[in-house]
Order: sequence, then structure tokens, then C-alpha cells
Amino acid sequence: MPITDDLRKTLSDPTPLYALAGAGDLAVEKLREVPEKAATLAATDRKVVQEQAATRLKEAQTRLTEAQAKVSETVSGLPSDFKSLQERAQDLALQSVGRAAELAVKAREVYDELAERGKVVVDRQRKETADELVGIAGKAESKADAFAAEVDQVAGTAADKATDVAAAVEPEPEAPAKPAAKRTTPRKNTPKA
Repeated sequence: MPITDDLRKTLSDPTPLYALAGAGDLAVEKLREVPEKAATLAATDRKVVQEQAATRLKEAQTRLTEAQAKVSETVSGLPSDFKSLQERAQDLALQSVGRAAELAVKAREVYDELAERGKVVVDRQRKETADELVGIAGKAESKADAFAAEVDQVAGTAADKATDVAAAVEPEPEAPAKPAAKRTTPRKNTPKA
């Protein structure tokens, strides 16, 4: 059952959802900055922007030329024997593995930061929802109390009116009725045998 346990643990872990919520919150934060940056760009002069772009292009071309020169020097400086090429390839592979491990650690840190940020967002949203529900419950309770008071008032008024109506409709008392006379029936004598 280890696979089932691993699957259950994976599916019950909220960290990926927190990371997703954190990434969404970060995206919203960055998108809120866009109008400000767009306004800044709109306010700048087009000639200034064109000059800055041209300067950056020249810098990029210069760096590209320098990089090409370094590659040419490196290729011409490569040893001709196979053993030193093999050692150099191993060194590069180890450096790549180290860099990959470093990037994996950095990715995990970013993931954890996003998960923590998402947890804060989710907790804040839960609290806001709970506060809203408490407010709605309070309003409902006060309305129910007001309705109950109104029902009591209406019931009291109805009882008063019923008493008034009963008093107005009540018939006059009659003279007490005479008790009915008792009828006597003669007994038949039956001979005893």
C-alpha cells in the first residue's frame, strides 16, 4: 500500500494550491504596476526612447562581437589530444550538474515562497469570508428579533381585540332554568311464585 499512501499524501497536501494562489497574487501585484509604467512610457519623449534603444543596440552588438572573439580564441586554444578534451568535457558536465542542483534549490526556494504567500492569501480570504458570514448572521438575527417583536405586538393587539369583541357579543344572562320535574312511573307488581 505504499503507493496508495504516497498518492493520498500527495493529494491531501495543500502546498501546490498555496503556491498557485501565491503565484496568482504575485501576478496581480505585478499587473497593478503596468498602468504606472505605461503612463511613464507615454510621458517620455519618443526621440529620447529611440536614442536609448539605439544605444542599447550598439552595446549589444559590441558584446556579441566580444563573445564571438572569445569563442574563436577558445576553439583555437583547445588541446588537440583526446584525453584533455575528455577531461574538459567532464569538468563542464560537473559544472552543469552543480549549476542544475543550484537552480533546483533556487526553484524550491521560490516554490516555498510562493506557497507561503499563497497560504497568507488563502487565510486572509477565509477570514474575510468568515467576517462576512458573521455580519450576515448578525443582520439575520436582528431581523429575526425585530420580526418576533412585531409578531408579539400583533398577537397582543389581536388578543385585546378578541377580548373586546367577546365582551361586545356576549349575550345577556338568562334567568336560571328551573330543574325539570321528575317523572314517576308506577311500579308493576308482579306476583311472586
